[in-house]
Amino acid sequence: MLWSDPKDEPPKDMRDAQAMLRRMLVVLLLATLVGVYVLGVAPF
Repeated sequence: MLWSDPKDEPPKDMRDAQAMLRRMLVVLLLATLVGVYVLGVAPF
């Protein structure tokens, strides 16, 4: 690979969308864990 080759990165808007989806996934996971804990389904 030459130093002059273009970087193999997705466009900025696609990277932003991926970051937003990652944050949304983390929030959804935390909300699910809190909901399960509040409802008393989890044994902890």
